[in-house]
Amino acid sequence: MNTLISTVRLQQLAFGSGEPLPPDTFTEADIAAAEERYLVPVIGRKLHERLLAGEYASLCDDYLARPLALFTRLLIQPRLDIRTSSCGTSAPDTSWNQPPSDEALRRQCRTLRTQARMLLRRAVKYLEDHHDEFPEYQPDDNILKRCTIDGGFVEIR
Repeated sequence: MNTLISTVRLQQLAFGSGEPLPPDTFTEADIAAAEERYLVPVIGRKLHERLLAGEYASLCDDYLARPLALFTRLLIQPRLDIRTSSCGTSAPDTSWNQPPSDEALRRQCRTLRTQARMLLRRAVKYLEDHHDEFPEYQPDDNILKRCTIDGGFVEIR
């Protein structure tokens, strides 16, 4: 599967060095799902395909990799907060570690979403300021130009 970032890069960008995770925690399919859900509606299919082909590497590295990693973590975070075994699903609860409250989990996801959105808007600003360098980017196709949700308010343009 071809994605804009690797699982190793995802680990580096979205998880701190103090958050070691087993290698099978996430896959390229998780990254591809985040690309389809969060990036493609903003940057467009044509630019996305060019990025997948290896073009505009600096755009990807400098502006899109970090928000993509955060959006991917946002998608998989619920899976990280629970454990599934033959006995069903449970939250981790040991003598030295307690599961976070529902409110703490919501705050974490809200923070991840806010940071990822801000970085994605930064990437859009860069694309618009350098439109001649990225002719595949069509601002009219950018979903953020039509509808945004900020602070619980839906804004349709």
